[in-house]
Amino acid sequence: MPAVNREPPYLQVARALREQILSGELAEGNTFPSARKIAQDFGLAHATAARVIKTLQDEGLVASRPGAGTVVTRNSLHRSAQDRLTAITRTGLIYPEGHYAVIRSAELVPGPGYVVEALGLEPDSAVIRRQRTTYNPDEAPESTSISWFDGALTENCPDLLVAERIRRGTINYIADRTGRALRHGRDGVAAGRATDEIAAELRVEPGAPVLLGRNWWTDSAGWVAEFGESIAPEGRWVHYDYEIGSE
Repeated sequence: MPAVNREPPYLQVARALREQILSGELAEGNTFPSARKIAQDFGLAHATAARVIKTLQDEGLVASRPGAGTVVTRNSLHRSAQDRLTAITRTGLIYPEGHYAVIRSAELVPGPGYVVEALGLEPDSAVIRRQRTTYNPDEAPESTSISWFDGALTENCPDLLVAERIRRGTINYIADRTGRALRHGRDGVAAGRATDEIAAELRVEPGAPVLLGRNWWTDSAGWVAEFGESIAPEGRWVHYDYEIGSE
């Protein structure tokens, strides 16, 4: 018997529209559907549709603009690893329109202790380190990140050592080249302070508050294809929906 979705209808619709924003289907600056349009498309009462918009406004994903109505705005949003996977799955693109990434470096290096542990490798193993910085349409840095991979992937996945974007995403590239499809992801976030290097990359003061993120992407056997780290400026939000109890 299929599971019953006990989540309130306004949260179900808010999630669906949030995914369209995160994936880039609804891009920065686009006019957001009105409460009337949402009510018609999803079979909701007008008051419920208005609550959908209020929910997304509270998350900083949409905002009212004089003369333009409600528009998509992602200025306070941090795109997690999960969001990037959602985007490339739904649209074939990692970044929304106007956003772009610059690959700062791609190299084979001795693995730091915490990295080889996260990747499940032997101590002192070589690892691939790819660093990138992502920018919004205003040319402001949204985040900087480092992706770590098993150094053994250099044989089958040589493009990981090229300091250029892999258009279909590193994960799809690795899956295509190794035949190992990813099945599980885990994200974590924490508060931190900007080092001198990070401060320069994000254009903030050294020691400024930042949002730290980590992610693990694994296949069905538990092999860690990528261990990632990200850093975003303060004021960025990560949102999750969940149910409390049952009726």
